[in-house]
Amino acid sequence: MAGFEARLAELGIELPDVAPPVAAYVPTVATGSLVYTSGQLPFVAGALPATGKVGDGHGLVPADDAKAYARTAVLNALAAVRAEIGSLDRVTRIVKLVGFVASDAAFTGQPGVINGASELLGEIFGDAGRHARSAVGVAVLPLDSPVELELVVEFA
Repeated sequence: MAGFEARLAELGIELPDVAPPVAAYVPTVATGSLVYTSGQLPFVAGALPATGKVGDGHGLVPADDAKAYARTAVLNALAAVRAEIGSLDRVTRIVKLVGFVASDAAFTGQPGVINGASELLGEIFGDAGRHARSAVGVAVLPLDSPVELELVVEFA
């Protein structure tokens, strides 16, 4: 399938600039026909929209908000992929999505949070966006982000 760049426009989505690394790594590595992204946070204009653990209760990031942040993080990942390969029209498959959710000890809804990213990949890439996935709860993420994502993307 081609036309993923057109599909972004059709959905009214403009990819952000690639977030500069905050430590000693690069945003992506391409090898063979695969691109691996480094962990992507839900930066918007260089800042996190929220910080803290995801869960129910005072002082926690609501799961619905975290789901939206997962969507933002996957857009950041796609921006990094585009910067690596030149155009998302070269994507042949989203291979794997790994999602990390900074979770309150009682929170078990990590799959629902990461659905924010998975559902958007399906909207953009159709069948080529169906992917293997992990949704993992962790104690804390860099910069106290509520979510972090990694993608593995196949391209031609």
